[in-house]
Amino acid sequence: MLESMTGFGSAEGVENGMHVVAEVRSVNNRFAEISVKLPRQFSSYELDARELIRSCLQRGKVSALIQVKLDEEVQIPITVNREKTRAFRELLDVVRTEAGIEAPLHLDHLLRFSEIFDSDNRLLEKTDEIWPFIREVLQQAIEGMKKMRIQEGEELAKDFRQRIASINTALEEVQVLSRDNVDAVRQRLAERIAGVAGNDIAYSSDRLEMELVLMSDKLDITEECIRFASHNKFFIDELVSSEGGSGRKLNFLLQEQLREANTIASKSQNADISQKIVLVKEELEKIREQLQNIE
Repeated sequence: MLESMTGFGSAEGVENGMHVVAEVRSVNNRFAEISVKLPRQFSSYELDARELIRSCLQRGKVSALIQVKLDEEVQIPITVNREKTRAFRELLDVVRTEAGIEAPLHLDHLLRFSEIFDSDNRLLEKTDEIWPFIREVLQQAIEGMKKMRIQEGEELAKDFRQRIASINTALEEVQVLSRDNVDAVRQRLAERIAGVAGNDIAYSSDRLEMELVLMSDKLDITEECIRFASHNKFFIDELVSSEGGSGRKLNFLLQEQLREANTIASKSQNADISQKIVLVKEELEKIREQLQNIE
């Protein structure tokens, strides 16, 4: 099945007073580009998080945001570190004296130093114990993103099937038109020669037939139509059998389809065939636009 590169997933969980929220979003990109934002305490696990995401996709620009905080019901006891408070006050007194400042020392001056407070709760510091749970929540968010990517891929696959069916119908009509193409060209050429030569100039009918044979080879689009139909078949087969990462292969097939369409357009001298090929190329262009979002 096809997988889009656009998706979003989120998950959250609470364990032992920890509230973890993970959000993962992805957009189309030529390669796998992954960025992860973690709380400062868990920055050492960024590589692990990136590898976890990378193992689940092949292409796309993915950004993950993970928030870790204490549950609202968990109280964080805070105490004042008396020694540090006195040390900072003495330091500020020295600075005030040396700078010749007569203004008195205020409480807000001391509050600028967070070191004067101690937290007895060390829950956020137990990173080794907490990370497995965070990783589990991240995995759930990734699965949500993957589910959305697959759903969008299925919708794109339906659209591709409809467009390929339309192209196949147009190709069948082109083949029918091409059967009378050589005869029509032969008639036009003979009429032109007769119009120019009239009854005053003799010309070789054998030479005319030889030129028509050479021209028929140049006008014959049977081979191109067969290859085009073959590419269409491979395209549909890839939609059915794909297990992910089909974007590059489908893009290659699309290039070959466009090549055959251009060749048919250049070889044909039939206005109706040219009109059909224009419609075919319009469908291929719409497929090309959508393929940019396939992994």
